[in-house]
Amino acid sequence: MTTREVVRAGAFARIYDPSAGETEQWYINDHTILRDDAGRWHLFGITHPEPADPFDETEFAHAVADRLHGPWTKHDCALRVDRDYGETHLWAPYVVGARGQYYMFYAAGGADRTGAAMNLATSPDLFRWTRSPAGPLFHDGYDARDPMVVRVGDQWVLYYCATSAPAGGHHVVAYRTSTDLVHWGERHIAYTDPAKGTEAGNTESPYVVRHDGWWYLFIGPRPGYVGTDVFRSDSPFRFRIGDKVGHIAAHAAEVIHDDGRWWITSAGWGQGGVHLAPLRFPQSRVVKTVPR
Repeated sequence: MTTREVVRAGAFARIYDPSAGETEQWYINDHTILRDDAGRWHLFGITHPEPADPFDETEFAHAVADRLHGPWTKHDCALRVDRDYGETHLWAPYVVGARGQYYMFYAAGGADRTGAAMNLATSPDLFRWTRSPAGPLFHDGYDARDPMVVRVGDQWVLYYCATSAPAGGHHVVAYRTSTDLVHWGERHIAYTDPAKGTEAGNTESPYVVRHDGWWYLFIGPRPGYVGTDVFRSDSPFRFRIGDKVGHIAAHAAEVIHDDGRWWITSAGWGQGGVHLAPLRFPQSRVVKTVPR
C-alpha cells in the first residue's frame, strides 16, 4: 500500500510588521519577495490601514532587508494608484528581474470588473517605477488579479486568478505566455475549480514552482481565509482537483528558495504583517527497485 506524500510547512514566524513606527495598524496582503543583484531582499505588497478595505488599496508597500528573516527596513511606497491611467486600485504585485531591469505585474481594476486591467511597471533598481506607456497588458474578468510569472522553457508564463466566463462562473487559474514579458498571448486555463462565483474565490494568489521534476500550484483561500491548498502535476499547464498534495495554514502564500532551502509566506487582513515558515516537499520522485 502506498501513501500519497504531501507538501508541509513548519511553524510561521513574523518577519515584517508594517505597523512599526505607525500610529495605526496596517496590513500587508498579496505580496512578492525577491532578491536584487546585490543580494538584498525586497518586499512589495498591498498595504492599507486596518480594517480591510480592498477597493481603497491604492499603494504598494516596499521594504528591504539584507537577510530573508530581516530585519526589514520600510521605504516609501513603490507605486500609488494613477486614476488618469485608468487604475481604481493596486492589487497583488509580482516582480521579476530580466534583461537588466525589473518588471512589476499588478492588477489595477477599472470601471468594468468583467474586463479588469493587468498592468506593468518597470524599474532599473526596484525603487523607481515607470508604468508601461502602452497601457494595460490585457483585460480579463471577473476581477482578474493576482499575477505570478515564471520561466518555463524558452517562454514566460503569467498565471492569475479569474473566472471561466468574464461575468462569472467557475473560479480558475488562467495563464498567458510571452517571450519578452511585455506582449502576452491568449488566455488558457491551468486549473478549474468546481466552485463558482464572481469576486473573491478559492483560486486566488496562484503560485507555481518546479521542484524535483514536478510542478506545484499553490492557491487559496481554501476553505477559510488562512488556508492554501497545494496541487502537483507533471505539467505546468494542467492541474486538477484530484492533484491535491497538501494544505498549509497560509494566506496569499509566496514560495521562496534561499540558499538551498524552501520557504513559504503568509499575510493578509488582520494578520499583523508578513510571516515565514520552512516548506517541505516530498522526497525525490526517483523510484527505487527492490531486488528479487
